[in-house]
Amino acid sequence: MKGVAQDDFAMILGYPGRTNRWLPAGGIDQNVKYAYPAWVQASKESMDVMKKYMDDDNGIRLNYASKYAGVANYWKNRQGMIDALSKFKTAEAKAKNEAKFDKWSKKKKNSNYSDVVTNINAYYNLTNDKSRHDNYLRLVFRASNFATSSRGLGAQLSKYAVAEPEEREGLKERLRTGITDFFGSVHLPLEKEMLVDMLDLYVEMANYELPSRLTDASDVNAMVAAIFDLSILTDQSRMLAFLEVPNVDLIANDPLMMLSDDLIAHYFKSSDEIISAKSAYDKAFRMLVDGMRKSGLSPVSYPDANSTLRLTYGKVSALPSDNRNDAKDNYYTTLKGTVKKYIPNDAEFDLPKGLIELYEKRDFGPYADKAGHMPVNFLTNNDITGGNSGSPVLNGNGELIGLAFDGNIEAMAGDVIFDSKLQKTINVDIRYVLFLIDKYADAKHIVDEMTIIK
Repeated sequence: MKGVAQDDFAMILGYPGRTNRWLPAGGIDQNVKYAYPAWVQASKESMDVMKKYMDDDNGIRLNYASKYAGVANYWKNRQGMIDALSKFKTAEAKAKNEAKFDKWSKKKKNSNYSDVVTNINAYYNLTNDKSRHDNYLRLVFRASNFATSSRGLGAQLSKYAVAEPEEREGLKERLRTGITDFFGSVHLPLEKEMLVDMLDLYVEMANYELPSRLTDASDVNAMVAAIFDLSILTDQSRMLAFLEVPNVDLIANDPLMMLSDDLIAHYFKSSDEIISAKSAYDKAFRMLVDGMRKSGLSPVSYPDANSTLRLTYGKVSALPSDNRNDAKDNYYTTLKGTVKKYIPNDAEFDLPKGLIELYEKRDFGPYADKAGHMPVNFLTNNDITGGNSGSPVLNGNGELIGLAFDGNIEAMAGDVIFDSKLQKTINVDIRYVLFLIDKYADAKHIVDEMTIIK
């Protein structure tokens, strides 16, 4: 309850997803210049389509809220990665280090490593254009609920069509429920526009070999319109009718089924040249890690995250002073600042009436700081990444002082690099959590079950 102060010890225990601190310069350059820009542009395109319909209908907004949030989260992450890695000049720094390694490898005793950097760079030079292509196509799959139909309900109908009569009876009800649930969760005009826009963007921007069905299509809009008119998989009644009279050839030759199969097969397609380069790269990357450690040139001091339990320790750490923060010191924020940003009915800055009333009454219970402000968030210099959200932040006594949930824009590069001076973890203050439970949610009985350290 006493809160935190600048330079207080803070440790976070959680399950960070994946980091790639050993990623070579060529990989960083590929992500910043080819892969991530494609992801960002395609994500924004899909978000614009969803938002257009979500803003007009609360039911559609509810059905697509989770998908929209998921796409937006990665959109922010990828743009943040571009900005942070460019700002840090990470690729250039890694390239200089790899040049030193290459020089080290030319010594006779290190000759086993002599082709490592060459093979790594050859792979990235060969796959730069494909990485851009793959990210545009990947967003087609993520944004459209119909683009992967051949791996979803389409695959289930195919299995149903070839099943013996007795097995079909066991599958029918489950399929009927799945079909009804699916069409209850999608809005067909949105989905039709989504598939058209995402395929149009992919065809225009991929700058790479396209699937045959798109190469032969002179008008994507007309192609998708015909698919939605004719496909079993785009109409609930046609799908339910198929359950009564299943036909193997009908589902195999369904236009959406064939388009989906074509897109997915193309995504996983690789030339013999790329397969060979990937094999050489895999060996070279292992040698790079080994050689970097033996040469003493490695900038990495601990293993990459791999979704297992990790502990990171650091301190409460302020950013430079910023007039936009009402707090005295720029390592924490208060409810005053939250209310100051309040915009009624805004998707990001709306606030519940009850919270505003508590603020206006200064009814913070025992959770306010010594100055009478209600703390909300604080910053630390812990090393976290995706997967750490919700992880407990503990002080030196092992007492819960907050929950980690985000990072500043510089921290978006945390999958690849970590700088304790620039990258900050954003944590919600546990006093704010207790305040919300007790005063806002009127659930003091939950707080009463806890051991509160005062």
